[in-house]
Amino acid sequence: MALVDGEPLIRWNWVADHLQDFVDLTGEHLFLSLAPVVLGLLISIPLGVASIRWSWLYPPVFAGANLLYAIPSLALFMLMLDLTGLNSRWTAIVPLTGYTLAVLVPNVVDGLRQVPASVRQAATAMGFGTWRRLIQVELPIAVPVIMAGLRVATVSSISLVSVAVLVGQGGLGQLFTDGAQREFPTPIIAGIVLTIILAFAADLALVTAQRLLTPWARSRKGTA
Repeated sequence: MALVDGEPLIRWNWVADHLQDFVDLTGEHLFLSLAPVVLGLLISIPLGVASIRWSWLYPPVFAGANLLYAIPSLALFMLMLDLTGLNSRWTAIVPLTGYTLAVLVPNVVDGLRQVPASVRQAATAMGFGTWRRLIQVELPIAVPVIMAGLRVATVSSISLVSVAVLVGQGGLGQLFTDGAQREFPTPIIAGIVLTIILAFAADLALVTAQRLLTPWARSRKGTA
């Protein structure tokens, strides 16, 4: 494939010469993508549990998460510069963590709401305390719904990280700015392809994790 002026769309020799750069940028991109998801999950589970325990809490929590999500990512990154600085990874991680809450909190709440009351009552009758019942009964049953939100949040985070290149972070986003500044499409195409591969790989890993965490679901399908 070639551009209008005869230049190749992809310069494979340039790709071969920058393989180590791709590895380094992909590793940075993966960290900047997954750290917010992990932090978002650690925040969302307590918020979701509290929202189930005190139902009045859920509307303001849900509204606050959606309000964060409504703020343009670039604007939020710029606001973080005054707090964390240009060279801090937290400039990207904190806003991206906020974005994950809009997806994860509702899924945690929905997952816990789907636990049948009879299951909770049976666990209580067997002597399970509140925390033991939550950890050993309710959260495992809620895993499929929570994992669905986790998959969306992860893919979204992998996509949004590229914008953070404008505040000194961004991982593979550096390939986009490099290509745009030099009017050189090869880095842009490489960045797009690697971002898509990361998203697919992360989603596949989460699907595999869900299967491992819910072995009873496979057994149920096998007997159906």
